Amino acid sequence: MEIKNRQAYYEYFIEDKLLAGIALLGTEVKSLRLGKANFADAYCIFSDGELWLKAMNIAEYSHGNVNNHVAVRDRKLLLTKRELKKWDAKMKEKGFTIIPLRLFMNEKNFVKVEIGLAKGKKMHDKRDSIKQKDTDREMKRFLK
Repeated sequence: MEIKNRQAYYEYFIEDKLLAGIALLGTEVKSLRLGKANFADAYCIFSDGELWLKAMNIAEYSHGNVNNHVAVRDRKLLLTKRELKKWDAKMKEKGFTIIPLRLFMNEKNFVKVEIGLAKGKKMHDKRDSIKQKDTDREMKRFLK
């Protein structure tokens, strides 16, 4: 199970990446195993020295009962104090934001989130990204 945020690489320059654990409920994990998550408009924010993942949609579990989870809620990211301090200092710089890049299960079946320190692209940067992607595709096609 791996869910990627492909739009993030189009919208942002990714300066740094980090793996974090995420605090989830049981029905959320079951829903994630089915691949029912959406990163649209998801972002991370610091609150009281903790990093929170906001606006990520994990669909309700289809076989859940009354105790099913809320689809869109704030989820705590699990990081060390050193990592939190480092990224909080970087967030204070102008123009940086933290966004989720991918969600996956590691070999121990723990759900992990890869987050990235990102800086927004301008329109001409996006055009350059598209042009670079097209030339890479042409080169691969030519070399085959």
